Amino acid sequence: MSQQRDKKLFRALAAAFFGCVIGIASAGTPSEPTSFNLNSSDINEGQSLSTDQVFSGFGCTGNNISPSLSWTGAPESTKSFALTVYDPDAPTGSGWWHWVVFNIDSSTTSISRNAGALDSKLAPQGSVQSRTDFGLKGFGGACPPEGHGRHRYQFTLHALNVDTLQLSDDSSAALVGYMINQHRIAKTTIEAIYER
Repeated sequence: MSQQRDKKLFRALAAAFFGCVIGIASAGTPSEPTSFNLNSSDINEGQSLSTDQVFSGFGCTGNNISPSLSWTGAPESTKSFALTVYDPDAPTGSGWWHWVVFNIDSSTTSISRNAGALDSKLAPQGSVQSRTDFGLKGFGGACPPEGHGRHRYQFTLHALNVDTLQLSDDSSAALVGYMINQHRIAKTTIEAIYER
């Protein structure tokens, strides 16, 4: 009986000791915000995209207007942001990239509606919009094959640990995605849907 009590006491003391050690080790280390959130007045989580966010071309007749986006709670160590819009349900074997923006300054907290139109000059200063899977630069809206069912459109903001990605506006979405994954410290997503 005494041995069992001694074992319990030893476990309790060991747990307390290691708890103190961990607490001391983490003291003075700044904690990153945990509530990194992406918001939009044009799109909503789990809801259908409007005609504004549908591509104009490839058999689709939308307005091809990128949505307004804003965010809060980015980690303090963020040095730049990147934005991607991806459809994992496209029948390609590798999904479909609809928008790729990088080198967004860390002080930026929003992107204007229609910033994905290159001639609008509404994208954050210094940011780069590279090629999508439409073969074009800038925003390319939803355009799933007719009758293919519901597709998901993942608008993802990535917080990065570098000031810039050393890539050109002619870089492929796959290459930009690779570099984003190498330097990402946090991300936040709104997933909308669309079918026709």
